[in-house]
Amino acid sequence: MQISDILAPESVVCGLALSSKKVVIEKLAEMVESVNPSVSSSTVYDRLLERERLGSTGLGRGVAIPHGRLENCEKAIGAFMFLESPVDFDAIDNQPVDLIFALLVPQECNDAHLKILAQLAEKFSNEEFVAKLRTQASATEIHKMLTA
Repeated sequence: MQISDILAPESVVCGLALSSKKVVIEKLAEMVESVNPSVSSSTVYDRLLERERLGSTGLGRGVAIPHGRLENCEKAIGAFMFLESPVDFDAIDNQPVDLIFALLVPQECNDAHLKILAQLAEKFSNEEFVAKLRTQASATEIHKMLTA
């Protein structure tokens, strides 16, 4: 499974001005529901927040990958946002976050979940890729980069 299989063009936004980690997670949940109406935004919000309580998904260098498992979910789902201004995400390096990729997978999806997380972590650990991503002005261009 590739990132292009889980990230719809309409699940990418840029230029949002959000104030906190919880507001970011709330907006991600709404984005997921808008593209996948069978998935409840409140359930997505709860799952992502539950995972954050275990430890921050802020990887460092302004990147976070909140993720969780959903019951009654048939396939992995992604959503991405590039914030106008970074927010505190309790990241490992204590730096605020402006690039956030949310990943939701079916409850029983173990291997695929880990493979997608590994792909995302590899992509976002590439400093050149992250720097170039931050220069993009449109959601369309960001989607192309993420799914290439």
